[in-house]
Amino acid sequence: MSVIIFFIILIVLVLAHEFGHFSAAKGFGIRVDEFGFGFPPKLFGKKFKGGETEYSVNLLPFGGFVKIYGENPDEENTSGPDGARSMVNKPKWKQAIVLFAGVFANFALAWLLFSICLMSGLPASAGSAPDGYKLSDSSLVVMSVLPGSPAEKAGLAQGDKILSLKSDLPYGRTDVLSEVSPEGLKAFIISHKDDQIKIGYTNEGVLKEVTVTPAPDIVGGNPGIGISMDEIGVIKLPFFPALWAGLRLDWSTASATAVGLYNLIANSIAGHGNFSSVAGPVGLVNIVGEAYRFGFVYLLSFTALISVNLAIINLAPFPALDGGRLLFLLVEKIKGSRLNPKFANAANMIGFALIIILMLVVTYHDIVRLM
Repeated sequence: MSVIIFFIILIVLVLAHEFGHFSAAKGFGIRVDEFGFGFPPKLFGKKFKGGETEYSVNLLPFGGFVKIYGENPDEENTSGPDGARSMVNKPKWKQAIVLFAGVFANFALAWLLFSICLMSGLPASAGSAPDGYKLSDSSLVVMSVLPGSPAEKAGLAQGDKILSLKSDLPYGRTDVLSEVSPEGLKAFIISHKDDQIKIGYTNEGVLKEVTVTPAPDIVGGNPGIGISMDEIGVIKLPFFPALWAGLRLDWSTASATAVGLYNLIANSIAGHGNFSSVAGPVGLVNIVGEAYRFGFVYLLSFTALISVNLAIINLAPFPALDGGRLLFLLVEKIKGSRLNPKFANAANMIGFALIIILMLVVTYHDIVRLM
């Protein structure tokens, strides 16, 4: 089921991105020869009656493409009989809009999905709620568990919802913390640093209880049980506030993704590259399965997150990506003449090959992590 859902998401994201290029090119009167899902070799293709564009399905389902006449300049599309409809002969600003349109479509799709999630009820932490709005149905959720900690040994896991804490006192008394919060839980643990603490929680809707004894020096010399927590609830907004909050969430996600991509590239250049935080198609299938298990809103928000990631990656100034082609346009604008078509085409071909190799490496690491 996860594989099917992943491919549905991939189809939606690719179609949105490529439709952005497609519609912008058509709008400027540029000829579009092929609209492809996946990368070649081609499995099959079809032209609709009266149309000039072939719609194809290709073997490698890692993305898609639109084959725009004149995107890769040569003698035919530069000065041939249909040169007026060639992208290379259009003004630079029109070419730039066509190249950026795919990225814009992914940002717009993410905005729409984030907004739908906020209107439906989006799970979020207390600190991320928009000004003037409060969380509903909030609960204290375990975000991570320290390996080897009392919490891990007791069986607490990421995603567990903590409901109560209690500790037996002398003379048959019991100290109970029934309204839990991050601050209240920490204070309770410190006040019972030498006692056994019973934690009531739910795991996937099942009510459970474990007994833990705080470790004396687990974080910065303070007693603790080895968990990080956050107050998670649901944000549900009316239509127009949801649109505004969705746009802000789109922007903040894009900013964080750009910073993360920059750090990944910088660390790789410095020889400290780490694929542990990078997921390819195989890894995404697993994550999609987890999101689907938590509910449809989680799945929509995760799809929005992938859409933003796809947009940011495509903006990277690397040959074969939209950002690389935009960089070539900028260089041509500055120098006042076109780049040598052979150089530009070769650079894009090499860039495409390197991207495919990178995808294969990331996929290999995904498989190794699952073994």
